[in-house]
This record gives sequence, structure tokens and C-alpha cells, in this order.
Amino acid sequence: MTVTDLSSRPGPPALVLVAHGSRDPRALSTVRALMDRVRARRPGLSVRLGHIELNEPLLPDTLAALGNTEAVLVPLLLGRGHHVKRDIPAMAAAAAARARIAAPLGPHPLLADTLHARLLEAGWRPRPASAVVLAAAGSRDPDARVDTGRTAGLLAARLGVPVLAAYASAAAPSVPDAISALRAKGRHRIAVASYFTAPGRFATESAAHAPWLASAPLGAHEAMADLVLHRYERALGTPVTAAA
Repeated sequence: MTVTDLSSRPGPPALVLVAHGSRDPRALSTVRALMDRVRARRPGLSVRLGHIELNEPLLPDTLAALGNTEAVLVPLLLGRGHHVKRDIPAMAAAAAARARIAAPLGPHPLLADTLHARLLEAGWRPRPASAVVLAAAGSRDPDARVDTGRTAGLLAARLGVPVLAAYASAAAPSVPDAISALRAKGRHRIAVASYFTAPGRFATESAAHAPWLASAPLGAHEAMADLVLHRYERALGTPVTAAA
């Protein structure tokens, strides 16, 4: 009987968290904390980090370090947009690594769970005439706005109050305009739910408009780690991106 050397078997494809990047140092520390949560949930899985811009390691460098091994890229982005449709696939195609690209994190019920938890942490409780503005970064891509709207619907169903999506840039309504629209409908206890993966300029500016309270960004909440692994597992059944 031949004894198989289990130690020689290749491990599962690496999980590469793809973050946007930010000049705010809190963003990098938040992403690293999320990476630690993912590692704690899946010991033995190689978990790496690559940024689209602004922070190191950049995604092409992370992919180059993987050589021609397999990897699953999980975008830490909340909907379909230019980075998901163009930038990440182009970087994957240019690398030697055999990469699969997972879907962006949103929309998904686990995001609604995280948003709800962050609102509770900030002191939110359902009250008469309350409502929530879901503050997102914004994108010119209509699919991104559809995805944000779906998350707003999931959160509204969870909270039992109106939730209106709004944007820090590139799309309408703005956060102040969304607040005004809700006030015009008799909603006077308005919270801002920060629909950002990590702290940064847009999250800070959006929170500053909150007339009542604002939640913290999604961050390294345990549900976010679960969602990252869910996207990883789902992507394992998709085709590998061939190198250019």
C-alpha cells in the first residue's frame, strides 16, 4: 500500500483582500484588523492584502509575490463599479497568479447585520418619526447605485423605518439632501449609517451631517469576516483568470 504524504498536497487558494486604499491611516489599520479576523476563522488559509491605490502593498505587488499559484481576490468594495468591473480584473489578468475574482461585498444581509450593529453601538433605537440615511461613497455606475439601494432596502426591513441611500460624491442625492427629503416627510429623528468599509474622508464628512447620530463604518465587525469568507467560498466555483 502506498502511503500518501499529506504534507505535499497543495493548500487552498490564497485569499487576497482587495482594499481601495486611503490616506487616512485608520483605514489601513481597520483592514488589517479585518484580515486578522478572517485568519482566526480559517487557520491554515493564506490571507493576503492588496490595495488598488494609495497604500502598500499594492495589488499587483501582492499578486507578483504569489507567483503562479492560485488565489481568490475578494474586493472590500460594497457594490459594482469601475474598480470591480475594470481595475481589479485588469490587475488580475496582468499577473502570473491564477486568480478568481469574488463578487463585491454588497449587497448582502450580513452587511445589514453589520449596519444594524453599528447603529446600536452609536445609540440608535427605534423612535417615532425616526429614519436612517445610508451614506455611501457614490459612483457614476448605475449598477453601484442599484446595489446600494438594495442594501438600503435590506436595512429598512431590518430596522422597520425608512432608509434612504445617499452619497458623498458622484451620485445623488447627497447626504444633506437625503436628510432634507426625510424631514420633509415628517421624519425628525434621522441617523446616518456609515456605509463605508473603513474610516476615511467620505465617512467623516458624511457623519458630520448627522442631525441625530452617526454610526461607525463597517470595519472589522465579525459579520464582515463571515461575509469575506462567504465570497471566497462562492468564488472557488468560478473560472480562473488567465494571465495576459
